[in-house]
Order: sequence, then structure tokens, then C-alpha cells
Amino acid sequence: MKSIDIKGIFRKDLGKKATKALRKENIVPCVIYGAAKNDKGETSVTHFQVPAGNLRKLIYTPEIFVVNLEIDGVVKNAILQEVQFHPLHEQILHIDFLEIDEAKPIVMNVPVVLQGLAPGVLSGGKLHHQMRKLKVRALYTAIPEFLTVDISKLKLGKSIKVGDLKFDNLELLNPKDAVVCSVKTTRSAVEDSNAATETDATEAEPANAE
Repeated sequence: MKSIDIKGIFRKDLGKKATKALRKENIVPCVIYGAAKNDKGETSVTHFQVPAGNLRKLIYTPEIFVVNLEIDGVVKNAILQEVQFHPLHEQILHIDFLEIDEAKPIVMNVPVVLQGLAPGVLSGGKLHHQMRKLKVRALYTAIPEFLTVDISKLKLGKSIKVGDLKFDNLELLNPKDAVVCSVKTTRSAVEDSNAATETDATEAEPANAE
């Protein structure tokens, strides 16, 4: 995966009034959950803030990143876990990060890239890309920037499901019967097929004897 550097400032005042004031200044309240738990089995939580403009390359993109998150001089590797937006516009209200433990797998949604030319498309069908991302579990070092799905054998009326796919060192968490992509029949494909059938039938008719 690619990496991105983000700097944050530790937050002491966590009240609603302080949070509202930050958002008015276009600053986003954030949280990072620690990779390890304390003696009580509790996950550590650090509250911090980041200017909204510094988050655009991380949020408004289909790409995924390992975040080199620096908070008051302390750097932690993390991934984006959840983003909350205002219900009426695109203002970022809150972001959750998860610190990476290099020895433990993480769960991420990874973009899907279709590769090749489907025979079904050449036959007049239309390619549908139903799942733009797949949820995977793996060590973060094994997670690629995107998952490549070969469609060079995808025929008309056929589909590729999650259960058909396999990637080294990755566990796919989506339902196995979920359709990743398919080639659906179009009217033109049906008409071409009917025309071909009629032609074959005509050619097969015996000539009338005189």
C-alpha cells in the first residue's frame, strides 16, 4: 500500500462545545485506537485534531493508505477505520483511526480492478462491475493497493463471484455468493442471437424438388 503523512494535535477538551468550535474552524476531531490492550483488557484511545484540508488526499480518493500519523511528535502507523460526514453536505465530522500491529492482521476494504476483455462484451453484452471494493483480512504488509480480477474468460450471461476469487496471503470476508462483476445480455445481443438462429435455420432447410 501507499503511505501518507498526517500531523495531528492532542485534544484535552472533549466536550460538545469544544468539538463544535473545532468544526466551525474547519478542524476535524479524530480518535486513534491503540493496537495493544492494557492490563485490564482495554484498548487505549487517543483524541486529537487535524485541519480538514490535510485530510482530503486520504478521504476523497478510491485509494487506500497506511497513515504515518504524527501526534505531538509521536508517530504511529495506522489505517482509516471510519469517517462520519454531515448528513446534508460533505463536511467531515469525525474520523476513527486504528493503530497497526505488524504481527496482527487487519481488515480493510481494497479497491477492485477488472483486467482483460470479456468475451461476453465482444458478443454484445454489457459489463457490470457490482463490487468496487472487497473486504479482506491480512497483515498490513500483505495488502495490495488494489485487487486484480481477470475477466478475459467472462462470457455472456456469466458472472464472477467472491467465492471464485483467491489471493495469496489474503482472506476475503465478503459473502462467497456476492457478485463482483458480470456480463448481462442486452437487446442488441438478443437480436443478433435470434438473427443468427434464423439464418442457421434457413440454411438448414432442404431445397424444394422440381
